[in-house]
Amino acid sequence: MKADWTAWLAGLALAFAAATAAAQDAPDWDSLDEDQQAVLSALEGEFDSLDAERRARLAAGAERWAEMTPEEREAARGRFLRWRSLSDDQREAIRDRYREFRDLSPEERERIRENFRRFRDLTPEQRQQLRDRFRSMSPEQRQMIRDRLRERAQQRQRVRDRRQRD
Repeated sequence: MKADWTAWLAGLALAFAAATAAAQDAPDWDSLDEDQQAVLSALEGEFDSLDAERRARLAAGAERWAEMTPEEREAARGRFLRWRSLSDDQREAIRDRYREFRDLSPEERERIRENFRRFRDLTPEQRQQLRDRFRSMSPEQRQMIRDRLRERAQQRQRVRDRRQRD
């Protein structure tokens, strides 16, 4: 019984220490630099009342924003507007897909990125043809294509790994 109590108390102490460390790492408004404050000016009055994790994320995002070129900022604004136009269900579906992607192995994530780069490099007409062909397939045919693409990517990765070793 005493061991259970001691373990519980130790766990509580660790949780408290972690929460305290996170709160100490999160910036308050006055610790932000001028660029970060300019980007986050709409939150000035409430910034310090936000939870520590959100303040840290906002500060990091403001820092990235300050380092962007005007073209990168314009692209980011467009992505933000598209995100805001989505329904709550659509946003949650995207978050779920991101969590699934994040949980994949590094090799699998790289395979998906490579396939996306190849798709992006196609002409708009080629992309549409590919979409149309894929939509016309049965679920079994789609899975067969996915499996084939996965195997090709694994083969390419094995070749790259062999070349690096040699």
